[in-house]
Amino acid sequence: MTAVMANGNWDPALSRLLVSLEEVRQQLPSSEEEFGFLSGLLQSRELNALVQVHNKIISNGKDEKFHPMLSNAMQVALEVLDVVSQRTSIQADCKEIFFLLQKPHMQGVLCAHDAIAQKDYFPRLPEIPVEVDEDEETIKIVQLVKSNEPLGATIKTDEETGKIVIARIMHGGAADRSGLIHVGDEVCEVNGINVEGKTPNDVLKILQSSEGTITFKLVPADSKINLRESKVRVRAYFDYSATDDPYIPCKEAGLDFKNGDVLHIVSQDDAYWWQARREGDRNMRAGLIPSRALQERRIIHERTAKDKTGEDALPGCQSPKSPRCASKPKTKKIMYDTAENDDFDREEIATYEEVARLYPRPGLHRPIALVGPPGVGRNELKRRLLALDPEKYKTTIPYTSRPIRPGEINGKEYYFVTREKMEEDVEAGKFIEFGEYKGNLYGTSAESVESLVNAGYVCILNPHYQALKMLRIPQLKPYIIYVKPPSFEVLKETRHGAFARSTFDENNSRGFTDEEFLEIIHSGERIEFLYGHWFDETIVNADLSTAFEQLVRAVAKVETEPLWVPASWVQ
Repeated sequence: MTAVMANGNWDPALSRLLVSLEEVRQQLPSSEEEFGFLSGLLQSRELNALVQVHNKIISNGKDEKFHPMLSNAMQVALEVLDVVSQRTSIQADCKEIFFLLQKPHMQGVLCAHDAIAQKDYFPRLPEIPVEVDEDEETIKIVQLVKSNEPLGATIKTDEETGKIVIARIMHGGAADRSGLIHVGDEVCEVNGINVEGKTPNDVLKILQSSEGTITFKLVPADSKINLRESKVRVRAYFDYSATDDPYIPCKEAGLDFKNGDVLHIVSQDDAYWWQARREGDRNMRAGLIPSRALQERRIIHERTAKDKTGEDALPGCQSPKSPRCASKPKTKKIMYDTAENDDFDREEIATYEEVARLYPRPGLHRPIALVGPPGVGRNELKRRLLALDPEKYKTTIPYTSRPIRPGEINGKEYYFVTREKMEEDVEAGKFIEFGEYKGNLYGTSAESVESLVNAGYVCILNPHYQALKMLRIPQLKPYIIYVKPPSFEVLKETRHGAFARSTFDENNSRGFTDEEFLEIIHSGERIEFLYGHWFDETIVNADLSTAFEQLVRAVAKVETEPLWVPASWVQ
């Protein structure tokens, strides 16, 4: 510290701070290592130099503006190159500067310096004409630089006056960033061309043919609409292409997206057209997408049209009026929710779902639900996952009303309860799924899932797809993986090659038939149609080993990464 104080060029503020630090050293709750670090930082030449630069800027800013030393740095550099190149012998220092001044990055910096020093900014906006309307109507002149970026505003013809007005300002677009154009402003002229009596398409043609700058003469709206950006995020459950939408107000302003994309809805002011960005997209300008109400009307219209033409709206079914598939092979016992109602599911319209990020919770793992058609291999994937780490992965113990058999232990294979008790709990909604087999009730309770989660286990489930209505709730927060069958040829080849036993046969005494393979595929299509918008991930079980590797990676992702879930789950 003595050496620092002796240096007359050292910043006095740093010196005072260092002295104060030494005085309160014993009172600070810090270790010797921490004090040494802070003391060394205050005595470093780098920090002293930064403080002196800061002080210089502050002091100069109070007295006078900065001025460049010269405005032709590039010309001076070229002259230096010319002088050095004429020398027969070049010293090492001269050689270094000779090559340095030839580098394109250095020349670019010098050119940029000269442009700023000469105030040679591009593009140059012409002087705004000063005009006074004869009727003393307030007129504003707005000039924007035309670039590859869209203007970020749409226009329409006012139904009452027939005049061209600004219909919409896109969040983050050029018009929005200018702060000069507002919804409701009347467009009088564009680049000196009067737009009275013209259509919005006529105005668009004028804009498309304009070069350089665009000058608008506008009559301000009576009231300015404040564009406040919302923070709503939604997951889209359909594909959308603006170029294929005949009803979008402006195709260039549309935003394309795919099923499953997360969108940031920045404005819902328009009942039919929302403004949105794809989550994570660096493009500031929002785009138009159909609102939930508009998309629902479109889907209803499409389904109604299909019903009238007799087309099948549900995959794998014989008739759109009878959603249950005909002539299903006899299957083994399955559990299901008695609220099973395919007609209701069919009417559910998936458009957007508000979502938020759910971060992994230490010691509280989300249940993993494997859904898919019977025979697709869910049970084997579940069995392998449970065997991978029995101390980590657990599954629920089902309840049953059948009598306990010799050698069975209550709470091991089943929880044995009376039929009256089970029917009472079913009525109270305590079961995720349940069903009856040979006169006895079987079911999985929500409480058994919660108890495994609260105990720190990863609960693995393979419920009937109808159970998703009871399972997908904020209390359980399941991660739903759809196990999808491959094509008929692959399904047949892989199952026969593995000597797989038919799950449609109660005794598992034979292989699958072609009809059963087709039933697996049709049932899978049906499940995907009804519940695809609830799937967090899809695994095609063409090869069991590959599918299991994908399952392990998916489970690891749930435990370590923040994922999008329904917004109600994190509120």
